[in-house]
Amino acid sequence: MRHLRRRNGPLTKNSFLTMTSAAALIAASVTIAAPAFADDAAAQKWIDSEFQPSTLSKADQLKELQWFEKAAQPFKGMEINVVSETITTHEYESRTLAKAFTELTGIKVKHDVIQEGDVVEKLQTQMQSGKNVYDGWINDSDLIGTHFRYGQTIVLSDYMTGEGKEVTDPQLDVNDFIGKSFTTAPDGKLYQLPDQQFANLYWFRYDWFSNPEYKAKFKAKYGYELGVPVNWSAYEDIAEFFTNDIKEINGVKVYGHMDYGKKDPSLGWRFTDAWLSMAGNGDKGIPNGLPVDEWGIRMEGCRPVGSSVERGGDTNGPAAVYSIAKYLDWMKKYAPPQAQGMTFSESGPVPAQGAIAQQIFWYTAFTADMVKPGPVMNADGTPKWRMAPSPHGAYWKDGMKLGYQDAGSLTLLKSTPADRRKAAWLYLQFIVSKTVSLKKSHVGLTFIRESDIWDKSFTERAPKLGGLIEFYRSPARVQWTPTGNNVPDYPKLAQLWWQNIGDASSGAKTPQAAMDSLAAAQDSVMERLEKSGVQGACGPKLNKKEKPEFWFAKAEKDHTIAPQRKLANEKPKGETIDYDALIKSWPASPPKRASN
Repeated sequence: MRHLRRRNGPLTKNSFLTMTSAAALIAASVTIAAPAFADDAAAQKWIDSEFQPSTLSKADQLKELQWFEKAAQPFKGMEINVVSETITTHEYESRTLAKAFTELTGIKVKHDVIQEGDVVEKLQTQMQSGKNVYDGWINDSDLIGTHFRYGQTIVLSDYMTGEGKEVTDPQLDVNDFIGKSFTTAPDGKLYQLPDQQFANLYWFRYDWFSNPEYKAKFKAKYGYELGVPVNWSAYEDIAEFFTNDIKEINGVKVYGHMDYGKKDPSLGWRFTDAWLSMAGNGDKGIPNGLPVDEWGIRMEGCRPVGSSVERGGDTNGPAAVYSIAKYLDWMKKYAPPQAQGMTFSESGPVPAQGAIAQQIFWYTAFTADMVKPGPVMNADGTPKWRMAPSPHGAYWKDGMKLGYQDAGSLTLLKSTPADRRKAAWLYLQFIVSKTVSLKKSHVGLTFIRESDIWDKSFTERAPKLGGLIEFYRSPARVQWTPTGNNVPDYPKLAQLWWQNIGDASSGAKTPQAAMDSLAAAQDSVMERLEKSGVQGACGPKLNKKEKPEFWFAKAEKDHTIAPQRKLANEKPKGETIDYDALIKSWPASPPKRASN
């Protein structure tokens, strides 16, 4: 989740991704009437007609559904309200899984599907007022630092063994969820449970990169092979090569890069979605850097202590400024001229039109639409493009995160009455249950479980999904993570990004001046949180200001990374890897996992 807005505002990222599919035409909410009873025949009907494929046998699916029916008995006839943002996966839950749950349990479900900014607005309303707006929430794990500090969110790891034990599915294998670390707070406890995930990766035209003529020309000019860029230097060389050396393919002008630059709320997630981490901002650490994360916020213990370099942060450090400078330079030199004035929603469809060689910032949620017949698809249904791990910037060090992964997650609030919370928890578990999770992955091409990713159905589909399956099965996947615990109030801080970086994109400020303003604004918000004391012992407590040299020297003394000094050479030699060799180097079987 990247951007917060009020109704009638611009499209959010996820709403745009969904609006490109027919599924976006369903109603914003679905209310299901409860039958008088549910029985095994009803469960078997859903298993046979809808919940295939599955990682469970039909017999085990039936056992799980029987458990839900029994656990729901005390709540039969109750109507609960659940909300999620507008993406295909959640529309499927609202349209189909809510209906199934109601038929099986007798609990009526009204699952609203609304814009992500509205989800957060309503979440804030319930947290601030204490009045129950929704019984269950599916909101992004980017809010983990917010949920952890305000003390109004149910700690799921405690709930599942305590108050909610009798309504917790015995087959709920939390350790199978690939995003578990994203929703775990500094206290080591689980506050949310992932419901869908998709990553931000590198996209490129595999057919062009495989062209012998292009490969020979590229190597003759740059001295290394045309392939998947490992670093930003290679990405820049490839962008230059296709834009100014190849120029045209089949009579069509081509470009080596695609992006967007309009000063608009959608510009915010372009950067909070880990762009700075790709450059090398922050410290080593998975899922997020410590003590400094990819937002440039330093945390000591569980307390955020500063965003600006003067306070030990890295939001306006050399790595962050470099990331903004490269973003602007590439868009000006190598993207279509209209990209500068585009928003996210306007730029999204451009690569599928067939004139873009590569894109460094591309959401895998576009996969379903990118495989539709068109200029970037072969006649046999295989793609002319591939996705691969993102290249890293000059400041990046091994051990740092390398990109962003969206993780919409199940969340319960303390202000929800206990019985309604239990009923909602049953529904939320149902939509991620082993019985239905693989089917849901097929619908939205998002993943939550290790066992789903390695299912044979995805092995069969992999050749038509351009590397999506291979990436999620790869060891590289762990470097793509959401916003983490260092961010103390996501709603308040996230809105600062598009406004300040937009000044650099529009030319009103230099990259350094824009990031100075952003760092100061983040410090100001954290200072207000500190003075209010509302977040308690893990709320912000800002460091006093020091000269940048103090913090550069401290990082070196402590053997940490951030903030880094400015590099003498921000464009080292380009490095690439052959795509097919990369794929073959990854494991072909699932990792062994300790049993629970």
